[in-house]
Parts: sequence; structure tokens; C-alpha cells
Amino acid sequence: METASFLDPPNSPPNVSFALRGPRTNNFLRSVSTKESPLTEAPCSPPHLSTATSLSINLHSHSHSQPSTPHLSFTPSNKLDDLHTTYSCICSVLKKDGQILSVATSGGLVYTGSQGNTIRIWKMPEFTECGQLKTKACMVVALEVSNDRIYASYSDCKIRVWRRTWEGVIKHIRLATIPNTGSYVRSYIAGKDKMTRHFGPISSLAINISDDILYSASLDKTVKVWRISDFKCIETIQAHPEPVNAIVVADDGVLYTASDDATVKVWRRNFCSGSRPHSLAVTLPAKYSPVKTLALTLDGGVLYGGCTDGYIHYWLKGWFSSQLQYGGALPGHTHAVMSLASVANYVVSGSADSTCRIWIKEQDGQHTCIAMLQGHRGPIRCVAAFPIQGSEESNEKGCMVCSGSLDGVLKVWRVRNTRQNRDSSQNAREYFELA
Repeated sequence: METASFLDPPNSPPNVSFALRGPRTNNFLRSVSTKESPLTEAPCSPPHLSTATSLSINLHSHSHSQPSTPHLSFTPSNKLDDLHTTYSCICSVLKKDGQILSVATSGGLVYTGSQGNTIRIWKMPEFTECGQLKTKACMVVALEVSNDRIYASYSDCKIRVWRRTWEGVIKHIRLATIPNTGSYVRSYIAGKDKMTRHFGPISSLAINISDDILYSASLDKTVKVWRISDFKCIETIQAHPEPVNAIVVADDGVLYTASDDATVKVWRRNFCSGSRPHSLAVTLPAKYSPVKTLALTLDGGVLYGGCTDGYIHYWLKGWFSSQLQYGGALPGHTHAVMSLASVANYVVSGSADSTCRIWIKEQDGQHTCIAMLQGHRGPIRCVAAFPIQGSEESNEKGCMVCSGSLDGVLKVWRVRNTRQNRDSSQNAREYFELA
């Protein structure tokens, strides 16, 4: 086990009905990623949220008053002057389910979990409700969808699994509850009950399909490894000395865990290690700020961690699977970053300051904030995103963003950007000047 040091890098209130709004042009100066010296704290840290040991944020007692607009200083970037960005909220939905706690997208469907016992299913792009998944348990804290299977963790420290079918209409068949009552009773009698269940709320889920593994992270400071074929717990990782808030797994099987201990840990899986195949490869410090959420780019090249100080720290993957180099921090949020999503070259962040930010990652690794989405009246607990592609002639790209907040409102945003040709723009200006 080794500890990685920071390396200096080279370089209107909710509406019950659908609310349609026109596009809004991004006019603010863009905020770019910072390149900091490795051992100094980020300057002018925004105010913290108090760290809770029971749950990442108190989901029951929160004031829903609209926060004041944050006064942020932006650094102009000449590099993206030819990038024109527009964004708009295309719909806003308020149900009687309480706070929105989790969201996941797959196959043109969006799944949302809340304080209630219902997972709602929405069909894109029209965003109409097309189904529900109900259980006796309440509070859907985490959702994960993979290969037509839906995994949902609840406040009773259990995971429910459904299988999605496409037989003319979309159907979901309940497959299992993890752990099931029978296996838990047998383990309790055998004195192995601590190996088969979590003793704190499950905060995050991750799936490694190639290895047939489901990971669950919990506020009980552990990560459990479940075999998907029979839903049995095959390993318990004593991951952190503080609650584990988020986990992600890369395609090469490397597992990343984030905790209130202000670190991100990297775990390798060794198939020849007996009962404990996961070993700690490296520990990444996050500038003394608890890490609440993680996101990984599709190619696994960049790892993002959202912290309570309002910064998004990111690490760049090296030549080896568990080798990471600190890349910098993305400033802008004034309160804790509670959720992250990565799609194409976009990074979406949701914060306790009630805003979402959209970042674009350039080929040289520089990140630039191209949009700030405002409209929620409470902390944004979860975000999900998927790309939209325009025609080749228009040179237009973008993404759709789903954001769920503790104000109980689910919003869908469309973000588009068009890269304009500087030469043609210059020629047009000269033409009009001559005329």
C-alpha cells in the first residue's frame, strides 16, 4: 500500500405541471480548472457543509428556501471563444414522493428514487412516466442500471433487483432482495451475519459486469462484494475509517472508494488472494475535504471527486491501472458537491448551493465551465446525463441532464454548444464592414 502525494501537473418555485421554457444563452465568463501547487490548500475555500456521520447530508430536516445567487469570479478563457453554448430547462416535475435521492439512465429510460417507496420510470426524450417499481421499503438512496437489470438500495440496508423485458411493452420483473432473509438467518446461526449484510445505510452501488460483481458502499465504513449470479456476499472490504459515500469501478476492474476521511482509495482485485481478493493499491488525498461523490470518464482516464469544500478534484490515469496523478481542481460551487456525472467530454456537477454546473474537457485536459443551471430551491442530490448529437453540418453537440433535488423537484435540461468557424466569422465581419 502506498499513499499518493499531490503531483504538480504539467500543464419560480417548483411547478406541479411540466414547465416549458425557452433556451437561454450562456453569457457569463467561463471558469477554468485551476493548476495548483501540490501541497498548498485551494485558495479562498468556500464555506463547508458540516460532515454528518449518519448520512452524507440530513435528508429529513432541510430548509427549502431559495438561496441567494452566488457571487462568483470567473476567469475568461480565450480558448473557447468560438464555442457558443445555450441551455434550457425543458421540463420540471413535482410528485408527492418527497426528496429526490437517486437517478439513473439506461436504454432511453430514466429511473428516479425518492423518500417514498416508489421508483418512477420515465421515457425519453418526451419525458413521460411509463412505469413504477414499488416495495414495502422506503427511501431509495442509490440506483444502478446495467444489462437490463435495475439495482436499488433502500434505507433498510438491503438491495432490490429487477429485470427489464421488452415484450411489446416495458415490464420489470422482481428478481431478488439482497441479502435475502433465509441466507441472513443461516449466517446469523453460523455466526457470520456480519459478513452478509450492511449495518448502515447503503450510500452507493457499482457494477463490474465482466467479473459478475456488484459492489455496495455503506455508511458502516465497509464495501461489500456480491456475486451477481447467485447474489451472495463473497467479500467485505474494510474500506475507510469513516463512512463510505461513493464508489465507482473501471472497465479494467479497478475499484475507487470515497469517504468522509477526505480520501479516495484505489483497490485492485487479485483472483489468487483467497477470501480477500481486493487489496489497497493507493490512497489519494483530497485536500482535507470529505469526498461525497465520484465519477469516471468512459475510458477510465480521468477520475473526479466532489468534496464538501465546493471543489471538484480530478486525477489522471497513468500507464498502469492503479497509477493516478493529481490533475487539478474545478472551482465554482459555493457549497458541497453532492453528485457528479460524466458523459462524452462533459462533466456535470450538482451541489448543495442548488445549482448544476456543466464542464467541458478539452483535448489538452483543460476543463471549462460552459453553463450554470439554476432553478432548484434545495440541494441537488443526484444528477444523470446522456449525450445528444446534432447534424455534422451544424457542428452541434451537447447533453441532456436530469437533476433531482431535496426540494422534491425533478428537472430535465438540454445543453447545446456549437463550435463556430473563426475564419468564416471574420470574413462575415469584413463583408459587412465593406458594405
